[in-house]
Amino acid sequence: MAKAGTAFLLYPILLAAFVLNCHSQEKQIHIVYLGDRPQADASTLASTHHRMLEGVLGSSVTARESLVYSYGRSFNGFAARLSEEEVETFSEMEGVISVLPNTILKLHTTRSWDFMGFTEPSYGWPSEEGEVIVGLIDTGIWPELDSFSDDGFGSPPAKWKGICQGPNFTCNNKLIGGRFYNSEGFYDVSDFKSPRDSEGHGTHTSSTAAGREIAGASYFGLAEGVARGGAPKARIATYKVCWFFGCASADILAAFDDAIADGVDIISVSLGFPFPLDYFEDPIAIGSFHAMKYGILTSNSAGNSGPFPATVSNFAPWSLTVAASTIDRKFIAQVALGNGDVYTGLSVSNFDLNGTSYPLIWGGEAANVSAGANSEIASFCFPGSLNSYKAEGKIILCDTLNDGAGILYANAIGAIMSDPDYTDFAFSYPVPATLLSPEDGLRIKNYIRSTDNPIATILVGEAWKDIMAPYVVSFSSRGPSPITPDILKPDITAPGVDILASWSPVAPPSIYYDDKRSVKFNIISGTSMSCPHVSGAAAYIKALHPNWSPAAIKSALMTTANIMDPKKNDDQEFAYGSGHLNPLNATEPGLVYDASEDDYINFLCKQGYNTTTLQLVTGDNSTCNSTKPGRAWDLNYPSFALAVEDNQQIRGVFTRTVTNVGSANSTYTARMYMSGLVSVSVYPSVLSFSAVGEKKSFSLNVYGPVIAQQPIVSGAIIWEDGIHVVRSPIVVYTVLPAAIRSGYSLNGRKPTFEGSSIYHKNGILGSN
Repeated sequence: MAKAGTAFLLYPILLAAFVLNCHSQEKQIHIVYLGDRPQADASTLASTHHRMLEGVLGSSVTARESLVYSYGRSFNGFAARLSEEEVETFSEMEGVISVLPNTILKLHTTRSWDFMGFTEPSYGWPSEEGEVIVGLIDTGIWPELDSFSDDGFGSPPAKWKGICQGPNFTCNNKLIGGRFYNSEGFYDVSDFKSPRDSEGHGTHTSSTAAGREIAGASYFGLAEGVARGGAPKARIATYKVCWFFGCASADILAAFDDAIADGVDIISVSLGFPFPLDYFEDPIAIGSFHAMKYGILTSNSAGNSGPFPATVSNFAPWSLTVAASTIDRKFIAQVALGNGDVYTGLSVSNFDLNGTSYPLIWGGEAANVSAGANSEIASFCFPGSLNSYKAEGKIILCDTLNDGAGILYANAIGAIMSDPDYTDFAFSYPVPATLLSPEDGLRIKNYIRSTDNPIATILVGEAWKDIMAPYVVSFSSRGPSPITPDILKPDITAPGVDILASWSPVAPPSIYYDDKRSVKFNIISGTSMSCPHVSGAAAYIKALHPNWSPAAIKSALMTTANIMDPKKNDDQEFAYGSGHLNPLNATEPGLVYDASEDDYINFLCKQGYNTTTLQLVTGDNSTCNSTKPGRAWDLNYPSFALAVEDNQQIRGVFTRTVTNVGSANSTYTARMYMSGLVSVSVYPSVLSFSAVGEKKSFSLNVYGPVIAQQPIVSGAIIWEDGIHVVRSPIVVYTVLPAAIRSGYSLNGRKPTFEGSSIYHKNGILGSN
């Protein structure tokens, strides 16, 4: 009997081992990254990639069947189906920088632009904007929406080399290109095999960045007004890499390869990895590096894993990392009880019960016992947990956030939910619903228990003014950078909460994945929404200053950002970087911190990359003058971060060079402020210029006592000429001794409810 019991216990272990062994022998898609594109056409590179595969796999036919992508338009590499042994062989091959698994990534307005003071100029949008192309790597786009109409647009810019790909998908002079990528070859029934968007996310980000002005936009009548993007006259090119199952890294790299070669000016990427990777093991960092080489700025979302520290994603210094913050509008829905008490919760709700009150019960009193639910399970109101005989026709009080599916299944009227984790942004639901604080939820539960016939109604949603805005929302990922503590990340914050923008009419308009209603505009939240705000602003700057480098545009956005209130943001610069986006001020920054490929190569040398690897990346004779890793203090970055090892003295010397892009004859004087714990000095403290484009250098000294376990201390250096204010934050904080050499690491995320909808795909609901 004992032997039989042992065999029973061992069976699942043996089965798991068998499955694991089979899985290890199965070929999986991997990216073989080879660096810069050599002087050869794409077909020649494809032949080279085929020969490399043939040499490892043993036959030409197998190599051809294995190859998924040949990257050769903008950089060098390929994606192929490889076994673990073949991955190891390629990893050890000369000329290969990295071999990366095909990881599945997550997806990371009527008011937001006005909130930032970026209204339509009195002279209209600049005609040069029509020469700017914004490429969005996302879920695709719904081309027939008014936001993407080409009425009044001329032909695409002459530099455009892209295509319009796929069946039942038409481009125009506004939406000038569309491509799609699916390396895994898996399609859900809801997916379109074209750049057409079935998820809504890419349509939303595209219209936020560069959608044209649409009057009367609203979500079922809520937030009605004029919706537009930051660069409404710019052109749009969509690169669909995300599907129902997620976004594959091989597809993302293929999209970068095409977007760069197609001729886009700005790349907007609202997705990212849920864990940190070295720069040349991260396809987004790789793609954005090569984009930078071609003069293209990549704007990235910071991620939705906040408020936990060191969770920021897309932290490469050559890209722009965007956090999410609130605007002065929030959406609420009130609950009125039979005793006259009224409670206010967060909800984007268009449902109108016309003031009619319905019986009110707690979910825990309506457990679906036949399905195995008890009172505790039913209190969460998850699908199948509620007894429809007791719940039908009633409003249900639920002890946590849910998507409303359980309410629908039980034929209930609506839901009053309470949850401590979602207090600063609103969801939309498929039923009348609102989300209260746990304290208010307990008060309503006490009302139910103390009343013979408790009743309630849920009022239709409203838009209220949020006088506390802007502040960084709780889900926005925080710094410091998990790889390079001396680079402050995120770079900037922008509106990412309750943003109204265009939406795919076949995508669910609420948190419930099976919501069959159809809308042309939707209100959602995420760093996915803040990223295209900055992308649009960058496109606007590019139109006015077409010769500016990616670093110059990035600097202009960062040094003109509005100062955020640290009293509203405990994490300070680790939450909001340089501050809140101010698109109008960014058009005339006065001075910029410019940087070239050589500057980033020097930075990478000090991060421990060797000459051989970097020559493959750059395709030239770049060399590291020293084999000893160093600090990142001399990268010409628009912010200053000093990571101090515990029990060490505060001491750092930063060198910077600024370029005059303001008045030809101008003199800038420095002023600084800092916490009393830290001292700062600058030399020289006065910079005089006699020409536009002239460069001047300065040194910033940061010093102070021995510190340990010190939270972030911050201040700023400000250069002023009487017209321009050029502000750069300075942060000092402590790290463990190994962190400066190996990166900052902390896994402090709290597990959260997992379910369906776009919010689970972007990491706001459920672990990212």
